[in-house]
Order: sequence, then structure tokens, then C-alpha cells
Amino acid sequence: MPKYFDIHSHLNFGDYDKDWDEVILRLRESETHTIVVGTDYKSSKRAVELAEKYPEIYACIGVHPVDNPTRVFERKVVAIGECGLDFFHAKKAEDYERQKALFVDQVAFALELGKPLMIHARDAYPELLEILEPLKKEHGEKLRGNIHFFAGDSATAERFFAIGFTVSFTGVITFTASYDEVIKKAPLGMIMAETDAPFVAPAPYRGKRNEPSYVKEVVRRIAEIRGEDLELVRRTLVNNALAMVGY
Repeated sequence: MPKYFDIHSHLNFGDYDKDWDEVILRLRESETHTIVVGTDYKSSKRAVELAEKYPEIYACIGVHPVDNPTRVFERKVVAIGECGLDFFHAKKAEDYERQKALFVDQVAFALELGKPLMIHARDAYPELLEILEPLKKEHGEKLRGNIHFFAGDSATAERFFAIGFTVSFTGVITFTASYDEVIKKAPLGMIMAETDAPFVAPAPYRGKRNEPSYVKEVVRRIAEIRGEDLELVRRTLVNNALAMVGY
């Protein structure tokens, strides 16, 4: 069992090409496992290749609209995504229907395979819940997943918890108190830690390229915010991640 589990990273990005061996060494020395998340066919394929090669890595693949994603599906593909809605980079009035259709297709794919969703949502929590809540009533426990890089309030988090979705927090929580209330109120069994590497490195690495071995700083901060024993929090977050990936 790993000591830490980073449930969302992008080691499939070129940011790690120059010092890959050192990154993997730090991953192993820190006893960290990570889910490497695809954002398109190419990065999803790379995530699968890494998962096949490294025992510390699991893959999350998105659905390409042309290619058959089952061609790269294997046991260490543990989730579908990242998928969802984003009205920060695109205007809702202009892009909602396209994004919704793409998301619903990936939900159907996840249900077909019995895999959880890795969801990206930015400025779109109400719209996302409007889609997921009716689907939960229809599909029950088969529909599950995680809201990555959660940036909502406690009321929004509670709606996700009510339909069995977890939320995960990044290194942002180490340098802002904006999410302290959410973290304090959330059931420990419904939250997880992530890096979203190479982005948003936690303190004391802020401003540098992020990597999965830094997830320990997120775990430490979650324990501090909640006023709970670090070992209890660490162990619970790992178990939460393992339950999500089916190990």
C-alpha cells in the first residue's frame, strides 16, 4: 500500500521530459502513487503507457470522438476523464450544448465500463449538478466519480457528497484559507488529495513545477485544517483513493 496517493496529475505532459528519472525516483522514495490523467487521445494514450510501465502509476483516459478508446483500455485504466464543463475558458451561451453532449457521452462510457469519472468543472458547478443529479437517480451506485481541483463552497460540496461523488483538493490550500471551511465540514471519507502537477505547487514549492511527490504537503495541510491526527488523515485519504480505483 502506498504512503500517499495523488489522485490527479499530468506526468504525461512534456514538463517532465528533461528529468523524468529523478521525478520517478522521488515518487518512489516518497512512497507515492498517482493517477495520470489524459486530456485528449494523445495524452490518454501516454497515460496508459506510463501505467503499464510503472507500478506507481494508474491511468485515466478521456473519450476521443473519432478513435476507439477501448483500444488502450486495460486494468490500470481506473477512471474516465478528465471531463466535465468549463465556462471560464468558454462562454456558456456559446458552448454549453457542445460541452454537455461531450460530457454525457463520457458519462455513458464510464457507466458502460463500470469506472468512476474524473471531473473537471470551472465556473460550472450548478450546471454540472443539474446533469449529474438526475443521472444518479437513474443509475444509482453505478454513477460515481471525483470532482478534481474542488473550488466550491460547503453547500456545493454537500450536493456532490449526496450523490456519492468525492472532491479533491490541490496545493492551493497550502497558501490560501479560502477552502478551510469546506475541508473542515466535509466527511473525511469523501475527500482526497491531488497535485494537478505540473500546476499549482504547494508551499514550500510554490512557483516551481509541481510533481506527485509533493502531495504530502496537501495531506499535511488537510490534517492541520481539520485539527486531526496526520497519520489518520494520511491513511484515510489513501484508502479513499484505493476505493475509487478499485484496489
